[in-house]
Amino acid sequence: MSTTNKGLFITFEGGEGAGKTSQIDRLKERLSSNGYDVVVTREPGGTPGAEIVRHVLLSGAAERFGSEMEAILFSAARNDHVQNVIKPALDKGHMVLCDRFVDSTRVYQGVSGKVEMSFLKTLEEIVCEECWPDITLLLDLDPKLGMERANQRRGEGEVPDRFEKEAFEEQIKRREGFLTMAKKEPERVKVIDASGDIETVSKRIWNAVKPILKARGLKTA
Repeated sequence: MSTTNKGLFITFEGGEGAGKTSQIDRLKERLSSNGYDVVVTREPGGTPGAEIVRHVLLSGAAERFGSEMEAILFSAARNDHVQNVIKPALDKGHMVLCDRFVDSTRVYQGVSGKVEMSFLKTLEEIVCEECWPDITLLLDLDPKLGMERANQRRGEGEVPDRFEKEAFEEQIKRREGFLTMAKKEPERVKVIDASGDIETVSKRIWNAVKPILKARGLKTA
């Protein structure tokens, strides 16, 4: 967990089309209604420099250099993000909701891209230092349904990004990777069934977040 005891760092993970964006918006509304200051951000991205790296990664421009290079680029963007957005917000006592963080790198570049986990963890130690999620919400969804959702949300004329376009078998492998990660760190990573409607999934998420708020003596009305 994050060693800063001022704010709360919540990350959202999951495969394509799991509904992270919608659920982040819902949780933000719930926390804001309880009087908390909430910062919503994403990876790769979150800062001007990191958004440039995001474009390079999702466009597929870095794909030909291999998964290890992608992991390095993700980490460069993450370092900028942590130092300029996440840590300052936590130090102010804000709630930080982040769409993807280190676990996505472990799964997409590690499990799927076959980059050594020791290499990825070395990057994490350098980049994240003591900034670690207090809770990670893994939105778990059948990859077939997830890809259907991803295709439906894509605007006319838009093309799949670097990771959406990959084979269905890769999506299955990533889901298994996320679930394995959750089994290894059950106290931090909470698996949320993302197959229901938005409101149902939102309630599941709130039920997972409430215990950590209560543990810190924070409002959960």
